[in-house]
Amino acid sequence: MDHVVKAVQVLKNGGIVIFPTDTAFGIGCRIDDENAVKRLFTLRKRPETKAVPVLVSSLHMAQEYLQQVPQDVVEELVELYWPGALTIVLKSKTDKVPALVRGGGTSLGVRIPDHLTTLALINGVGVPLLGTSANFAGESTPYKFENLNQELVKLVDYVVPGKCHIQQASTVIDCTQEPWKILRDGAVKLKIL
Repeated sequence: MDHVVKAVQVLKNGGIVIFPTDTAFGIGCRIDDENAVKRLFTLRKRPETKAVPVLVSSLHMAQEYLQQVPQDVVEELVELYWPGALTIVLKSKTDKVPALVRGGGTSLGVRIPDHLTTLALINGVGVPLLGTSANFAGESTPYKFENLNQELVKLVDYVVPGKCHIQQASTVIDCTQEPWKILRDGAVKLKIL
């Protein structure tokens, strides 16, 4: 767990870290450090209009950054699929979430990863972490440590080794509209729709 201790220090100080999640290798920083968020977008060459998913360790943590989470979302999605490979898009508290993270919009994609290392990082830092895939925009998602682009690795402050056990992108569902809409078909096959 020494890697986790070191990574938490780096993240707390506004650094950018590559780490394994249940789905893929992620690259992230703390949600509340706008300079780190800007740097992350620059490193990945990500368009500023593209929102970034956020990783949390509990529904309680997520609610700090979201408007009221509807009860049907809690019962039909959160309780069934978290922790796990389901990213749920909900209306965010725009005063608490940097505009870049939201892609300039008013919603936020959130999930609790089913991965002990990732959860240890989030709990260690104490705030949600940006959890976009650890690749340059447009490149393929790295599901294995050896698939990480070494050029990207050189640009970050720390890399946590490990394994991604699902090795498939998360499913993304937009719950800001009725009926809910699947934005990306991924590891979780939803039965509700």
